[in-house]
Amino acid sequence: MAFEKTLDYSIDNTLKGRMGEAVYNRALEQQHSISEEHYGTIKYLAEFAVRPMFRTPVHKTPADHGMTDWEDVFFQSLDGTPLEGWYIPSVQGESDKLIIINHPMPMSRSGFTGHFGEPFSGVDTLEIDFVAHMKHLSEAGYNILAYDLRNHGNSGAANGGICGIGRYEWRDVVGAQQYVQNHPKLSKMKCALYNRCTRGNAAYEAMYRRPELFEDIQCFFGPLTVSMTALMTSFAGLMGLDKYMELMDLEQVKLGGFTNGEMRPQNYAHAVKVPYFMAQVIDDLWTDNPKDAQEIFDNISSEEKELFWIENTNRRFDGYNYFGVNPEKMVAFFDKYMK
Repeated sequence: MAFEKTLDYSIDNTLKGRMGEAVYNRALEQQHSISEEHYGTIKYLAEFAVRPMFRTPVHKTPADHGMTDWEDVFFQSLDGTPLEGWYIPSVQGESDKLIIINHPMPMSRSGFTGHFGEPFSGVDTLEIDFVAHMKHLSEAGYNILAYDLRNHGNSGAANGGICGIGRYEWRDVVGAQQYVQNHPKLSKMKCALYNRCTRGNAAYEAMYRRPELFEDIQCFFGPLTVSMTALMTSFAGLMGLDKYMELMDLEQVKLGGFTNGEMRPQNYAHAVKVPYFMAQVIDDLWTDNPKDAQEIFDNISSEEKELFWIENTNRRFDGYNYFGVNPEKMVAFFDKYMK
C-alpha cells in the first residue's frame, strides 16, 4: 500500500542545538564534495574520537612493582556502571593519605600495551606503565585507589560504548569519590586526585556538577588534559583533512557521540579550585600546544597552580610515561599539600 501525504508540515533538520545551523550546513557541503577515500578517513577519525576501538587489558598488577599487599575492589559509578580497581596500601605501611588515580582513553589503570602489537600499536607502539607511578607514590607513603573507567579495562560497558571524553565519565569520578566517602577506612584518610588527560576532563566536570563531594580534596595532579578540538584537528591536519572538521562533528553525532566542541575541558576547568599541577608535552604533535594547554590552565580557578612543560619530545605518549621515570615533581607536589 502506497503512503499518501496528508499533513502539511516541515521539520527543522539543522541540528541547531548541537552544531549550529552554519556548521551543520558546512558539514553537508563537505559531505557532497569530499572524495570517498577521504570520507572514509573522516569516519575513522570520528569513531576514534567517540568510541574506544579496543579495550586495553590490565596488563600488570601492583605485584609487578613490588607492591604485594593489594586487593581488587569494585564499586559503582553515579549511574550504576560497575567499576573495577585496586586498593594499594603504602609499602611503608598503610598511611592516612589516599590518592585516587584513573587513566586516559583508550588505556586502562595499568597503562597501555602498544608493545603487544595490533590493534594497540595502531595508536602507538609504546608500553605505558602507570603501575610504575603507583610504586613511586606508594614508596613515598601514599595509599592508592586506582580504577578503570567505563568502557575501559575491566569496568562495565555503558552508553552504547560511546566515550564522552569526560561528558559521561564524570559520573565515574563521582562514583569513586562516593565510594571513598562511604568506606569505613578510606573515608578517614586525606584524599587527592591524580587524573590524566581526558579523565582530567572528567574530574573537571565532576567538580562542576557535584562540588560538595570535592570540598576536602587536598590537591589535584592533572597531566596532559586536552580539548578534543585541538586533538582531532591535529589528527586531521596530519592527514591533510583539517578542512573537514564540521563533517567530522556530524559523523560523531551520527555515531551517538558528542561534537569536539562539546568535549572541551575549558567548559568546566573553572570548577577546579584546589591546588593544581598540570604537565604537558610542549611540542605535542597531536595537539596545538602550547596554545590548548595554556588555555585550559588559564581557566583553572585554583589560586595555587603550576604548569610544567615536558620537553625534548613531540610524542604525546612519552608524556604519559614521564612521571613513572621522573617522579620527583609528582611526589613533591603531593608532599607539599598532603604532609
